[in-house]
Parts: sequence; C-alpha cells; structure tokens
Amino acid sequence: MSILVTRPHPDNEATAESLRARGHAVLLAPVLKFEPVAVHDETEGPYGAVLVTSANAIRAVAPQLPELGLLKLPLFAVGEHTAAAAREAGFAEVIVAGGDAASLRDKVMQSARDKVLKKKSALLYLAGVDLSRDLGGELGAEGFRVVTRTTYRMAPVKHLPRGVCEGFAAHGVEAVLHYSRRSARAFLDAARDEGIEISALAILHCCLSETVASVLRDAGASRVLVAATPDESALFDTLERALRTRLA
Repeated sequence: MSILVTRPHPDNEATAESLRARGHAVLLAPVLKFEPVAVHDETEGPYGAVLVTSANAIRAVAPQLPELGLLKLPLFAVGEHTAAAAREAGFAEVIVAGGDAASLRDKVMQSARDKVLKKKSALLYLAGVDLSRDLGGELGAEGFRVVTRTTYRMAPVKHLPRGVCEGFAAHGVEAVLHYSRRSARAFLDAARDEGIEISALAILHCCLSETVASVLRDAGASRVLVAATPDESALFDTLERALRTRLA
C-alpha cells in the first residue's frame, strides 16, 4: 500500500524521501505546476522587510534578488521550510513564524511592538497569484503599509500519472497527503476527470490544516484528518497514528 503525495515538485521529492525513510511506499502526483512570474518593482520602498508565505515565492524571484536589493532586508517566513529556502537564496536575517499566515501576521506585529521592525517602513510581500488569506489587508488594518508583488502561479495539472490511476484501480493507495486548498481542489478535479473520484474519496486524507480539510469534506470524503500543527512533521504523525489505529 502506498501514500500519495500531491504537493508540487520539487518539494514532493523531499516529502517522498522522508516517507520512505519511515518505511512507507510512495506515489507522486504533483497536481499543481510551479510557474514563475517576473517581478517589476515600481520602487514603492524603501522596504523595511520582506514577507513570504511560500518557498515558491523565493524560488521564483531568486534570480532577481541581487538586482532588487532585497537580500540585505530582514525576511519574515511563514515556517521553517520557507525559511530554509530564504537562507539558501542568500537572506541573512530570517524570522520564522509558526507555519501559517496568521502566525506570520502576528510575528510581524510583535516585531513592531518590540521595536525590531519600524512600522513606518513599507513591507514587501512576495506572493502567489492565488492568495488563501489577505495578509496585506490584515496588516494594513493594523497600520502597516504592505506592497504585494506576485512572483509565481500554481497551475492545476489536468491528469494524474498512469501509475497513480492504476494504484487506485488496484486499491493500492492507502492515504493522500494534502498541503493546500488549491492542491486539494486540483486533486479532486483530476480524480474526477480520471474516473476514480469514488475510490479517491473513500480512502484516508491527511491535511496540513482545517482549511485544507474542508475542501475534502465538502467533496464527500469521510476519512479526513488534520495535523495538530501546520507542519510536515505533525502531518506525518497524524498519518502514522491513523495507520496504526487501522491495523490495531
């Protein structure tokens, strides 16, 4: 029996490696495709800091970072995975939030209260085309000036790999891991197009957050679990507890 990983490349490879190290067989079905978007900065700075809610935003803008002059700024990352991508890209000062946009907002606000961040300076938010939360608006309501620049889009993949479809047909897929609302929707759409929606909804779905889980529940999935915290380690723990319970 295999665990299906739906997150995009290249993050899916690291997830698969971690799952295999835990003794799981893995199938990969990246249901979103990363596409960078060129950033044209209209110089609304000077900026006081950079905000990032996805490692993909860093990957997309990495070739432009030297010319944009952002590496000298502090960067607020949504979680450790995104923080690692920022450090690899050359950011020296990286502040890590608790794994979701709400914790990132709170981290920025606390830094301003602690006088670490100057509230009068604009914040540059490197974001994707589709935003699950209006981080800029929420911080704007608290008196911050946030400049949002789109750096990437995640395009849905219409078809699942043949091996994944064959896995569902043979009842060889034990669980699916979901990391975002968009990828959960894209998975459901692809499963429907492939004619395996009923089989896909019948198995275990482990989700990074309640927001992601709601997409699966609304579609009719009956076995949906949510990680205790929005990070991959907690997601793996949720998966393995569920599998142990099933075998007990």
